[in-house]
Amino acid sequence: MTSKPLPAAFKSYIPFMVYFAIVALLMPRAAKFEYEYKSGSPWGYDSLVSEFDFPIYKTEEQMMKERVEAETSAVPYFRYSESVTSRCLTQLAAVASEFPDSLRQPFTDEYRRLFEQGVMPDDFSKADKRLALSESLIYIQRGKRALKYPVTEVYKLSAARLALNSALRKAAGSDAVADSLMEAFPFADKLEPNLVFDREMTEIVHSEESLDISPTQGFVSAGTVIVSNGELVTSEIAQMLDSYKKEYESYMGSDTPEPLVWLFNSILALILTLIIFFVLYFSDSSIFEKDGKLWYIIFVALLAAVVTLVLVKVERTELVYLVSYTIFALYMQAFFPNRTIVPLYLVFLLPLALFMPHGVALYVLYALAGLVAIKMFDRFNRGLAQFFTAFVVFVLVATGYVVMRYAGLLSGVLVRDIIYIAVASLLSVALYQLIFLFERVFSLLSVAKLDELTDTSNPLLRSLELKAPGTFQHSLQVMSMADAAARAIGADVHLIRAGALYHDIGKMNNPQCFIENESLLKTGDDAPLYHAGLTPEQSARDITRHVTDGMELARRARLPESVAAFILTHHGDNLVRSFFNKFVNAGGDPALEDNFRYKGSKPVTREQVILMLCDTIEAASRTLKAHTPQAYSDFVEAMVQAKIDENQLSESEISLKELGAVKEVLKNYLAQLYHERTVYPKRKK
Repeated sequence: MTSKPLPAAFKSYIPFMVYFAIVALLMPRAAKFEYEYKSGSPWGYDSLVSEFDFPIYKTEEQMMKERVEAETSAVPYFRYSESVTSRCLTQLAAVASEFPDSLRQPFTDEYRRLFEQGVMPDDFSKADKRLALSESLIYIQRGKRALKYPVTEVYKLSAARLALNSALRKAAGSDAVADSLMEAFPFADKLEPNLVFDREMTEIVHSEESLDISPTQGFVSAGTVIVSNGELVTSEIAQMLDSYKKEYESYMGSDTPEPLVWLFNSILALILTLIIFFVLYFSDSSIFEKDGKLWYIIFVALLAAVVTLVLVKVERTELVYLVSYTIFALYMQAFFPNRTIVPLYLVFLLPLALFMPHGVALYVLYALAGLVAIKMFDRFNRGLAQFFTAFVVFVLVATGYVVMRYAGLLSGVLVRDIIYIAVASLLSVALYQLIFLFERVFSLLSVAKLDELTDTSNPLLRSLELKAPGTFQHSLQVMSMADAAARAIGADVHLIRAGALYHDIGKMNNPQCFIENESLLKTGDDAPLYHAGLTPEQSARDITRHVTDGMELARRARLPESVAAFILTHHGDNLVRSFFNKFVNAGGDPALEDNFRYKGSKPVTREQVILMLCDTIEAASRTLKAHTPQAYSDFVEAMVQAKIDENQLSESEISLKELGAVKEVLKNYLAQLYHERTVYPKRKK
């Protein structure tokens, strides 16, 4: 009943080394922004001054809007045609030679100016609505260079013709003269666009620009006050804070030398590893000796840590609500008692609190959800009942999220995050089925398997009931007593119930050897008792054989090792004292007491201790003469003390406090089992 030292075997430390290495490798290398804020809430800290220059990053909504605009509009691309320009100027020279000297030069200068600026077609955008939306800017390629120009700096064909006619009227000084010239020389009709629309290049440039949207807008200089104490965080300030946070986590991380970053991360990973180690040491140190259980715990711890660290590393922290953190509690609940699950689950969530934005709020949210899930899953763990547990967890997490969001502790897109939480709750039901795979891979024993073993309709228990009915009833009583005692100290109830039902299966091979079956299986009233003609040595040998017979039956039935262990430990290496005393009283040598001992092992776990006590007390309680609270108390104390005096509890993990609690439960149980009943008077004749 003393606490165990640290595990001596090196293999017990290997799983922790694996956890340490993986967590240290995945830890983020950047500093964490220490402020929590929410748009629409006041800034609750001192005024924040930028320590460095940083760009203002566009929001997701702004980027999406620009992408949509880029998709729905394209800048037209034109090539400046030297051949069209040359041809039109040649035609101009022929026409202008017929003009009066006073009109020739002004008209020619205007003509050249129009072509120098560029003349584009009137109807190039009719076939493509995207072009019609983007006519404020156009690309013009002259030679090998293409530049953007406002569309107002060039002429459409119709506008160029009007400008040419207007220039002629102005130079002529008379509309009549201008009209006669235009009628004699229809030069405006021969005007052609020298800007040729290039649809293929328009599409190419559009594709490139759609992908090349700048992620930033504006700039903040070092020393600028971003937000003051008590100031309302507007959407614009929140955008600046988001940008500063992004640059801060990148800038501050790069400011620390790489070797120091690795050193600090390693120390933090070591701290997390040691917390898991000591939680196991203080809650259930026997796990260090069970490779499958130890590796499974580290596996689940790594699952929780890796999911969190990967989301932080790839900067997709908004997906945290898609992670069903409660499933990690349920994965533990399938194989371990609550006294082990609860502290381990709270430790598994530490990376969430340390590295995820709004980590403390998320830790509180999922810690509560996980603890509620553990409690509910004790009852609602089969079939459709699992969906009820998932629904309750969803309501709890969603409600907590909404409350924390409007309290300024969490931020995000409300509808999206609620949908993520709903999906994660449903996923927990689907992912829970993986415990059957884990059971095989890690050689574990799940609660579902233990519940299956305690079904009294299974073949082995049915055989026990038919062949040794008294033993079967005794096993049921022991199971009930052990259940109550285990609950009192937080022991594994599912395991101890299975152990109680199977601890005496070896009696099936020789049921009449045991008094609880003898009267039920006698062939007649005058049939001799089983032990009547046997020597004390023979009787002791036949009685103790039920342990080895039970282990053989367990092996054939492939009972889990942890259940079969109850067969080996429920008597320990006790003496069959009644027959040993008879042997010694008849002159036998007391030194031969090993012939009268059970060939079992002393109980180690709390569950094995409880079963040994319940087995002894249930059987011996049938000899009680007095049925009073004091009689039950004295009886239980004497039975437990006898086990201690016989050195049967010397290797057990149960504490004196837990042993005291077990004794009180057994005293109350006997009082309920053997309570007095009212004697009803008979009717007088």
